[in-house]
Amino acid sequence: MIQDTALWSSLPVPALLLDGEDTIILSNPAAESFLNLSTRSLIGQRIWEKVMIDAPLEAPFARARQNRTSLFVNDVDVGSGENPPMMCNLQFTPLQGSDDVMIVMISPREIASRVTQNHSSAKAAKSAIGMAEMLAHEIKNPLAGITGAAQLLSMGLNSEDRELTDLIVEESRRIVKLLEQVEQFGNLRPPLLKPVNIHDVLDRARQSASVGFGAHMLYIEDYDPSLPRTMADADQLLQVFLNLLKNAAEANKDGGAIRLHTFYDTSLRVRRTDGTQSRLPLQIEIIDDGPGLPPAIAGDVFEPFVSGKENGTGLGLALVSKLIGDGGGWITVDSVPGRTCFRISLPLAPKETETGED
Repeated sequence: MIQDTALWSSLPVPALLLDGEDTIILSNPAAESFLNLSTRSLIGQRIWEKVMIDAPLEAPFARARQNRTSLFVNDVDVGSGENPPMMCNLQFTPLQGSDDVMIVMISPREIASRVTQNHSSAKAAKSAIGMAEMLAHEIKNPLAGITGAAQLLSMGLNSEDRELTDLIVEESRRIVKLLEQVEQFGNLRPPLLKPVNIHDVLDRARQSASVGFGAHMLYIEDYDPSLPRTMADADQLLQVFLNLLKNAAEANKDGGAIRLHTFYDTSLRVRRTDGTQSRLPLQIEIIDDGPGLPPAIAGDVFEPFVSGKENGTGLGLALVSKLIGDGGGWITVDSVPGRTCFRISLPLAPKETETGED
């Protein structure tokens, strides 16, 4: 199993070993300290029962185990019930030389109290968004002048020189598009939550994609028609689906398949920072058979300015994550070559609200 016990004990981050049944078979001293639980109380217990993780990870972890790949999850609250939860990054990795043993490494990100950190982070994020908005607005004005001047110049140039002015126009427009996406972060309105039929929104997204950017793709609908409504903002949900479909289509430029899968998971709960649990039983998966996410960015795809595309802005998935999170949902990604699955988990619409809807 672990050949060098001294190295295992010296790991500076909390680490656990899991067998094929997700049972803890070994923990290091850092894990005991972080969880405030002894090795004796951890060994023989399923990780999902002893380690409280504010994310629905059992299914993505099972796929990572089956495919013998790593799973990275950033910015989730992790605790044990003995200690207050802390924001951490998680890494699940197969143990080399073993068929089913997985290593779980927990990297706490908090160095101060939660209240102070959250307040400072929110304040910093608000300031950064405000600064980005101001810069975007100010830069767009001179860019419009540059574009106009280049177009005027091109009218009196030969074809060879016109290529240079065309390049100026093209690159200026690309920068404007990026700036507009930056502005979009600051201009997002709060979600207008109403009962929504998931399949209606998915069909709108699929129809739009199939006649536009994703016309070269095959769409497979694998719906559970009995799904009840979710509580969501239909327009923002449509924006999320279109963004994910566009990513899948762009990853398969020579054609491929996109599977739209909906199902109900009654066991799925997310533990919030106040200790309460939220049920997110409605599941939507958008799955493509493309090359998969680059391993170097797989754990950070929902962070701003992280992109695996050439000339990509890295804002699309960050916006998707924000829209889903603001609406009370959760999004994860599981990616290996030949299969990338974005899974969105959403809450149910209240019965009394749903009944009054058509």
